[in-house]
Amino acid sequence: MNAIAPRTVAPRAPQAEPLWLEWAALLGLFAFAAWLLGARGVWALLLGSDPTGITLVIIVIFVAATLWCGARARALQQERRAFEARREGWVADYRAALRHAPRDAAAPLDLLLEQTHGPHQTAWWVNGIQLKLGLLGKVIGFSMLAIQIGQMQNFDPAQSQELLKSLTAGLGVALLTTMVGLVGNILLGLQLTRLDRYADALVADAQRAALED
Repeated sequence: MNAIAPRTVAPRAPQAEPLWLEWAALLGLFAFAAWLLGARGVWALLLGSDPTGITLVIIVIFVAATLWCGARARALQQERRAFEARREGWVADYRAALRHAPRDAAAPLDLLLEQTHGPHQTAWWVNGIQLKLGLLGKVIGFSMLAIQIGQMQNFDPAQSQELLKSLTAGLGVALLTTMVGLVGNILLGLQLTRLDRYADALVADAQRAALED
């Protein structure tokens, strides 16, 4: 009696993660948080307490970068689905280049990495700009505080309230801009890290598929 050979089941390609839907859900959380902060008067406090306008610049940069992350998430997800459906795309170009056996064996992978990760480098630089703007606001705030202290000729107890208010203005600029820069840096870094990991998985699966060709 002949032994029945075990059936081999071809491994299924991993399904594309809903990266763009994840970003859309995160955007919904950001929108709710922004509405809640506006209802509590936090936005008016932040923008009104910063005469330099650095806080507004950081917020605008964060919003623009977040929208870019959404567009990038959609592009990566589309390329992942094209790879799974064996349609034209970055991975298809990479595998076709490997079949032609180029002189520089690393060139196809370098091109694929540029397509999947290249734009993220600029986005990480923008993310660092938020932190640097926050530190710039800190320097400006403490400079304002130092100038106000240097202009004090004498201390009049009757004007202590006005004096304290003028001194804390510079300190408020320093602390608020630093806080906004740190929060923006953390939240945008979270999005960019997710994009990088998704792109890493796409490149790894592309290389695995190329080895099977």
